[in-house]
Amino acid sequence: MYIFIILCVLLFIYFLYLLDECKVAPYLQGGGRGQQVVLEGNRLVLTCPAGGSWPLQYRWTLNNSNITDWTSQYRLSIPSLKRTDAGLYQCIVRNRMGAVMHRRTDVHVAFMGSFSAEEQRKTATQGKAAIISLPPLPSFPQPLVTWYKDGHKIIPNNRIAITLDNQLVVLATTAADAGRYHVEAVNEMTGENATSPAVYLNPESELVAPAMVIGPKNTTVVAGKEATMECIANARIEWYKDAVPLSILANPRYKVNAATGLTVRRVQPGDGGIFQCFARSPAGETQAHTELLVSSVAPTLTFPPSDQTVTDGDTALFTCQNNGAPKPAITWRKGAKPHTPQPSGSVQVPRFLLLQSGGLQIQPVSFQDSGDFTCIATNTEGTTNASATLTVWTRSVISVPPVDQRVIKGTTAVLDCNATHDSRINISSGGRVSIRQGSLTISQTWSGDIGDYTCTVTSKAGNDSRSVRLEVIELPHSPRSLTARLNDSDSRSVHLSWLRPFDGNSPLLHYVLELSENNSPWKVYLSEVDPSVTEVSVGGLTPARTYQFRLCAVNQVGRGQYSAETQRMMLREEAPSAPPNNIVASGRTNQSIMVQWQPPPESELNGVLRGYVLRYRLAGLPGDYQEKNISSPETNYCLLKDLIIWTQYQIQVAAYTGAGLGVYSSPVTEYTLQGVPTAPPQEVEVVAINSTTIRFTWNPPPQQFINGINQGYKLLVWLEQSPEDVTVVTITPDYPSSRHTGLVSGLRKFTWYYGSILCFTTPGDGPRSPPNLLQTHEDKPGPVRQLSFTEILDKSLRVSWAEPEEKNGIITGYTLWWEVPGAESSRAERSLSNSTLQFQLTGLTSTTTYTIQVAALTAAGQGVVTSSTISTGVPPELPGAPSNLVISNISPRAATLRFRPGSDGKTAISRWIVEGQVSDGGKEEPWRVVYQKDNQPNADTLEIPNLTPFTQYRFRMQQVNIVGASPMSATSRLIQTLQAAPDTHPSNLNLVSATQTSLCFSWKPLPESEYNSSPETMGYRLRVWRTDGDGEDRTDDVKGDVGTTEVTIEGLSPWTQYQVQIQAFNSIGAGPWSPTAAALTAESVPSGYPLNVSAEAVSSSRIMLTWSTLPRSQRNGVILGYKVWYDEKDSEGSPKVQVVEGEGNFSLLLGALQKYTMYVLRVLAFTRLGDGPPSNPILLRTKEDVPGPPVRMVFPEVRSTSVRVVWQPPAFPNGIILGYQISYRLDSRNPLRWTTVEVGSNARQFTVTGLSSEQTYRFQLTARTAVGWGEPQDALVVTTERRERPVPPRKLSVPQDEVESCRLHLYWFAGSSGSCPLRYFTLQFMELPSGPWKTHTADIPHNVTSWTIDRLKPFTSYKFRMFSTNDVGDSVLSKETETVTTLQDVPNEPPVILSVKPFTTTSVLVNDYFKSFYSPKTNVCCLFAELKKFKRYQIVMTSYNIIGESPPSDPIEVSVGEAVSAVSPSSLEVTWDTPPLETQNGLIQGYKIHYWERENQNQSEKVKVIFVPDTRVHLTNLSSYTPYLVTLTAFNTAGDGPPSDPRGARTLQSAPSQPNYLSFSEVTGGSVNVSWGTPLTPNGQVEGYRVIYHPTAPVQGVSKVVTVDVKGSWQRWLKVRDLVRGSIYTFSVQALTVSYGPPIQANVTAQPVKGTPGAPMDMSITKTSSALTIHWSEGEVGSAPVMGYVIEARPSDEGVWDSFIRLLPPSSRSVSVPLERLRSGISYEFRVIAVNRHGYGQPSTPSVALRPFYEEWWFLLVMALVGLILILVLVFALLLHGHSTKYKTCGKHTTTGEESVTLDNGGFTALELNSRTLNTKNSFLKKNGTRSPPRPSPGGLHYSDDDICNNYNGAVLTESTTLTEKPTEVSESEVSDYEDEQPKHSFVNHYMSDPTYYNSWKRQPKGLKGMAAPFGYEECATADTEPYYQTVVTQHSTGGAYTPTGQPAHTHVNPNTNPPGSRTPVTGFSSFV
Repeated sequence: MYIFIILCVLLFIYFLYLLDECKVAPYLQGGGRGQQVVLEGNRLVLTCPAGGSWPLQYRWTLNNSNITDWTSQYRLSIPSLKRTDAGLYQCIVRNRMGAVMHRRTDVHVAFMGSFSAEEQRKTATQGKAAIISLPPLPSFPQPLVTWYKDGHKIIPNNRIAITLDNQLVVLATTAADAGRYHVEAVNEMTGENATSPAVYLNPESELVAPAMVIGPKNTTVVAGKEATMECIANARIEWYKDAVPLSILANPRYKVNAATGLTVRRVQPGDGGIFQCFARSPAGETQAHTELLVSSVAPTLTFPPSDQTVTDGDTALFTCQNNGAPKPAITWRKGAKPHTPQPSGSVQVPRFLLLQSGGLQIQPVSFQDSGDFTCIATNTEGTTNASATLTVWTRSVISVPPVDQRVIKGTTAVLDCNATHDSRINISSGGRVSIRQGSLTISQTWSGDIGDYTCTVTSKAGNDSRSVRLEVIELPHSPRSLTARLNDSDSRSVHLSWLRPFDGNSPLLHYVLELSENNSPWKVYLSEVDPSVTEVSVGGLTPARTYQFRLCAVNQVGRGQYSAETQRMMLREEAPSAPPNNIVASGRTNQSIMVQWQPPPESELNGVLRGYVLRYRLAGLPGDYQEKNISSPETNYCLLKDLIIWTQYQIQVAAYTGAGLGVYSSPVTEYTLQGVPTAPPQEVEVVAINSTTIRFTWNPPPQQFINGINQGYKLLVWLEQSPEDVTVVTITPDYPSSRHTGLVSGLRKFTWYYGSILCFTTPGDGPRSPPNLLQTHEDKPGPVRQLSFTEILDKSLRVSWAEPEEKNGIITGYTLWWEVPGAESSRAERSLSNSTLQFQLTGLTSTTTYTIQVAALTAAGQGVVTSSTISTGVPPELPGAPSNLVISNISPRAATLRFRPGSDGKTAISRWIVEGQVSDGGKEEPWRVVYQKDNQPNADTLEIPNLTPFTQYRFRMQQVNIVGASPMSATSRLIQTLQAAPDTHPSNLNLVSATQTSLCFSWKPLPESEYNSSPETMGYRLRVWRTDGDGEDRTDDVKGDVGTTEVTIEGLSPWTQYQVQIQAFNSIGAGPWSPTAAALTAESVPSGYPLNVSAEAVSSSRIMLTWSTLPRSQRNGVILGYKVWYDEKDSEGSPKVQVVEGEGNFSLLLGALQKYTMYVLRVLAFTRLGDGPPSNPILLRTKEDVPGPPVRMVFPEVRSTSVRVVWQPPAFPNGIILGYQISYRLDSRNPLRWTTVEVGSNARQFTVTGLSSEQTYRFQLTARTAVGWGEPQDALVVTTERRERPVPPRKLSVPQDEVESCRLHLYWFAGSSGSCPLRYFTLQFMELPSGPWKTHTADIPHNVTSWTIDRLKPFTSYKFRMFSTNDVGDSVLSKETETVTTLQDVPNEPPVILSVKPFTTTSVLVNDYFKSFYSPKTNVCCLFAELKKFKRYQIVMTSYNIIGESPPSDPIEVSVGEAVSAVSPSSLEVTWDTPPLETQNGLIQGYKIHYWERENQNQSEKVKVIFVPDTRVHLTNLSSYTPYLVTLTAFNTAGDGPPSDPRGARTLQSAPSQPNYLSFSEVTGGSVNVSWGTPLTPNGQVEGYRVIYHPTAPVQGVSKVVTVDVKGSWQRWLKVRDLVRGSIYTFSVQALTVSYGPPIQANVTAQPVKGTPGAPMDMSITKTSSALTIHWSEGEVGSAPVMGYVIEARPSDEGVWDSFIRLLPPSSRSVSVPLERLRSGISYEFRVIAVNRHGYGQPSTPSVALRPFYEEWWFLLVMALVGLILILVLVFALLLHGHSTKYKTCGKHTTTGEESVTLDNGGFTALELNSRTLNTKNSFLKKNGTRSPPRPSPGGLHYSDDDICNNYNGAVLTESTTLTEKPTEVSESEVSDYEDEQPKHSFVNHYMSDPTYYNSWKRQPKGLKGMAAPFGYEECATADTEPYYQTVVTQHSTGGAYTPTGQPAHTHVNPNTNPPGSRTPVTGFSSFV
């Protein structure tokens, strides 16, 4: 058991050992490249191929320093190589089994810098050699250098040589060698060149050269002795030891003696060596040397052995030269084993030989000889040794020879040739042919690569070789002589033939045939054509189309190049095989139909479309077609006219070409529009059915005469005698019934009427039926009139009456009743005839009252009874007048009238008559009867109806009895009825004009009597809705006063039918709507863009664009076509436009586009009025094509056998460049034998080698895209190294006879090309006298000797010069030509007419400008007068000189006869004259004035109609300060005439509207930031704003109004700082143009708003020498987080808080302020305010004022003591000298102007100033007046002696004087003007705001009044003097805040501080006025 376990463990260990053995340490798989040269800025890629067990890790080092960490990337890539990246790169590979280091790669960076040295001057001795070194030039590799002397190339000869270090050596300098030398260096790798600074050589005459007289000799000396070495010369001597000057060694044992030489004392072994003796003088130097040997010296090795690397079988040689005294013995050993038992013997070991020099030779070397070898030198003085390593390489041999291969041209051929070699050596590769890992790789193989190849292994470890055969196959060549011809038997086929091409060394598989139809992209037509045939027939083509064909062959390699394209050929034309598409017919009028269609599909046109044939006939009926020929293929519509009304037609369309007519389309049917009926209704019967109603009965008109859809019937009824007053009743047709009935009611009774009927359709009414005369039925009559009583006796009376007013029939008689009231038995009745109008009643009772009634009779019955009372025996009298009229219950239309009746006149009152008088603004209208009441004899109250609402009335009344009417009562009081809604609607609602988005309507306004309210509350309202029911109804109130008669409804949809109604309204309500009026808006531009826009690139220069029509709601009119905008992406110019006519065309093929270019495409629709919006842009790139030729092809480096060509990509790549092809050949050889090389797309240069020297080669450079090879760029080059810059052209001349005005011809002779072909010439010109030289043409071909110079200015002097260019560079400039002056020419540009404006009705003003070569833009203004009115003129202008005239300007048309001028801000006056009689074409009825805002015609156009004979109109209700255009049109019964040209004028400015908003921010207890917006309607140029603010309630008894004028329109904010905390202020802002507009007002409370933060706490300040720091802590947060803090400061000299630091972060609790920000001498207080989103919070408690040192208490105390001492000394001096005599003199004055000084009761000095003269402007108001009063001293008032003796013009306020503060609103400008009139240093101005002097002026006591001067004084002393009031004006300060000026910093003075009898002056006043 245990044995088994042990065996298992051993097996497991062995298994692990095997696993570990399977792991492979890293090993290298390739030798890599030992050196790489890369251009600076190019990419460097290094690889590290290695094998081994995974995972492998790599690390890269540069110059033994790590540049990467361990990674799994085996490749190192540097995108842009720098010079500092050069060095030794090495890769280290490791895995878990070990590590290996790759061979180092030496990377060099190819670059070329600039010469760093400056110009040098070198002196050389004549006859001696002069060496000029190359100035320092950083470059790798070393550049090719060419030396130049005085600009000429130096060619080495027997006297001048150029060293390998590029030094220039002049062997024997002569005076002719003096000159300027420089170097031109060229870097072969980069192609760059550089020119060095100049070196000036100056040979001098010969001096005596130094010579050695006695030279030193070799000396051997024993160590410790003295050695002397002689050296005597004819110049100064200097010694060197081992090339080091003795002066530097400073060895004290070395002694130099000019006579004996050098002495070395106490020689030591270290003194041995070479000593040099130099003799120097100005003529040169010479030297000699000697060797000092020291004996008894230990051995040394002078040439020790060095490491050796040899190949197995070769010879290895180690050196071991030695020195010593005595001569040392040499011994060699390998490792620890000696190889030579005795010194310098013969061979002791086979293959090893000890040489006499001490060296060791090993021959042949074997691999076992590798190791370390040591050389040992021994003598009596000692032993020394040195070691070296021998490395033996294994010899390299080919282990796997290559085999024959066959590859495709252009691919890479790999010939395996594996070699066995020592792993420590590398095999390099490079160029097109490279060796990688033992294989030969040939990239881009071609036919020249066919042949035998020998694989040769060459290495440091041996050589070997093997041979192999390579065959190259390629694509077949293109077929040749491809021709095409039409097939005679088949018009739709073509016969092709060609010659068989070269098969590319591979059998052809098939041909591919492609065709291009109508220049469309190529497409494959036959993909596999039998390779054995050379002709084929191509069928299935489309007639009348052009075709091109091309053919290519295909073999095993692939598809070859295409053949040359055939000539484009066109097939024969045929008739179209398809009808037109999308035929649409629509009725336009009742006799016309519009037909539209699209062309047939292009593929079925079969030719060139010539036109269309349209045929039509009645639908559903047999008959012949009528045809119309549309001969224009672009026309895709036709209007069929003269058709039958409301009839259906069948329509077909066919297209035709030159070959015939195509097939007709399927028929479409369409009706003509409806017409009016042409026949009246049939069998009309009209009968009266009662006294007020007529019945019509009729049959419809015949259906064929209705001409549309029957919309109904109109019943027409009119009085026999009034045919113009027609009653119309509309009846809806009753279709199921053939007989129709209708009623007309509300007619007059028993009246003759005419009745007629008509049928109508939507377009209008048909003819009336013949009228029928009929009479309405009889009815009961109305009451009799004029019932009266005469011949009244005791028992009889006579009753009289008149016929009823409303007979309602034939009166057949009358009925008369009479009775005693209350006694029915007494009733009697009598029937009378119709002729009886009076009756005598008899048998009555005396003195009895009777009721008498009369009624008329007709056949219909008894009429209305008329009643009255009368007393017998008592004759009636006129009644008395009513009295006591009282009006009550007043309503809008009625009022109650209470009265006391007058006497009845002894008979019953039969009628009450109420008259009313309307009072209108003081004007009283005549009295008129407003109400009558009959048959109520006992009435005392009347209800007066039918009053007019909102009208002032007075009433009076009278009562009527049988005798007559009473006198009028006294008038009632004036009452006014209440307001009511209007009763009627405005009439005559008509459409005046229509624009695209607006309709203008006019109406007849209501008369004022129908307002029913105040005119201020009256208005009109319009209701508008679409006829089709879309959208919502809208209601617009008419702006303006109640007299407005027209309005424009804006914001409508274009080209849309609308229905409109109007109503009047007031504050009570709205009246009824008017009848509906229909209107159609005008056509407009589309509001949308076409849909489904798509594009497809069909070729490299064409794009097919398709789209679909836009929605109907967005068309806004008839779509006339579409416009396609297209342009290159990111292009800065305007896009190109192509127009597609016709609404039904939805595609466009864009051609002539740039190839492979991104285009931006958009489509828009247009109507006759303009373009709609474009569609969203589509980005599309055209297809690729072959590229253009590469550009800037030059040859910067040309050698005898190689050429480097450099180029740039094509200017037109036409796709993605995939590569380039360089082809070259000898210019004299076969032009078909080219050598071709292809390079990648990133290549920009290529070096061609293997060329023949001194030969001319032709190079062609071609680029390739995916489509193929493009055009070649051709150039010649000569393989020579003797290239120079070219010689400039010579003998430039300009023949005078070939000079024109704008061009001339220049001739020249070409100079030498410098052995390098010329590439081009460059021409420069200079415009005299002082113009700069400019390049005119930079690419004149090199093979021309004359050139036409164009683009010159006429009559201008020029000079010209040229230079040539070849591959080396530019030549110097040629000589300038003589001065050449171009000829004169006519002006080249026409004048531009800027404007043509009517100046008067017979003149126009023309403004224009013109430009010329002789002057800049010149403006011209001219007036054309005495023109004929109402003529249309066309104005054209030209400019001219002596040569001729310029082209004419564009014509401008203008009509003469109208002029427009501005009258007011809202009106324009338009005047005109009537057109000439011959142009009126009839009787002119009036004019239509169309006017609109110049920039807003569609929305603002209006029309005003004026009737003759007016020729002047005021256009009112216009916008202020707005330019308008006006046109006029005359009209007569036939219609409107042509419109005049628009005339323009601008309305005047007016006051603006109020600002659009007013807001407040940063609200604190004392300040607020006010901001406002611009006026919505400025009505002019805003010049500023006025801000007025005041508290809503007096503050401390004072209500201050502050006015601030803000100049300019840009500033719309104001910082106000003089508010009182907690007060509410009213702010108003007005804008200013010509006057101030209405204000906008708002209130604000001067305290933080709700939700703002509380006051910050713990405010403190610390101060240092350079700054102060403000500290605080957070207070209450408020309802929102704190956003920051603001620091405010209050300087002592201002007294107003102002922002000091703006918005610190919310986390701040302190801030430092540099003392530089504070003004010296000023104390400051600070406070902190927290800010959140609600605004500014409460400010913190102010800090203690920071005062300057001189305000500190200790400083003030010291100064007070000093001042006290000075005062005491002054008092003492005054007491000694006494008072001045001047005081006595002044006290004796008794003149009118006397001034006295007294003391009042209070002991204060009182001063009275008497005025000599009181003028309107006294001395206080004069700017340059008399001398101002002096400034008083603090603490009291004192005058100097001189001032007291002078008189001042002023007056003392008496005690009766009252002072009142009157704030005056004065602007800033007014304040400044006013201050200019005041004395600058007047007493009042200087001290009126200082509160410390308020109490220094006292009121004069009453007791002194009599002592004043004899002048009387009132307030201000005179009525003429202007009062001086204080003005409170806020001004702008530098800190952005506003503070009031003219008032003190502290405005609140405690009144309690004023003693009794004193007065504190109001701010701005003094006690002196």
